[in-house]
Amino acid sequence: MTAHALAGALADDGRRRIFAAIVLGATSATEAAERTGLPARVVLTGVRRLTDAGLVTGADGALAADEASLRATARDGRPTDDAEPGADPVLRTFLRAGVLVSLPAQPSRRRVLLAHIAERSFEPGIRYPERAVDDALKPWCVAGGSDHVTLRRYLIDEQLLTRERGVYQRL
Repeated sequence: MTAHALAGALADDGRRRIFAAIVLGATSATEAAERTGLPARVVLTGVRRLTDAGLVTGADGALAADEASLRATARDGRPTDDAEPGADPVLRTFLRAGVLVSLPAQPSRRRVLLAHIAERSFEPGIRYPERAVDDALKPWCVAGGSDHVTLRRYLIDEQLLTRERGVYQRL
């Protein structure tokens, strides 16, 4: 987890309240909902986002703050930006330390970003099950700029990945 991903995960007031409830002892989504006063659906989504960001663990169904991950983030220095000074301005705009901060609305910019993600995440000619594709895309999404399902769909739509019977391949 990067400091940027940490800030992105906690940028939403609801997620901060959910995280606080978990830190203060809520061990389930139901308890977090009771303590925060938020609807159960909002809490479940928030817990999923916090878990994806590495802030919360859900071992054996018991929610807890991932203290080891928080300590590691605190120890790490400022993350370096993946983009070199001469890199594509689209990548400098939409990626921070290898994490997607948002998806461009303009299709040509989105294509540049998706091509970069595909090149960094998948080897050409290798067949990937859907779970492996999701696991490869989740780290790009920890800042909340998008979710892995949306990225996967865009990669298919842009024909950067093919899908046949649940098996994906980069062209």
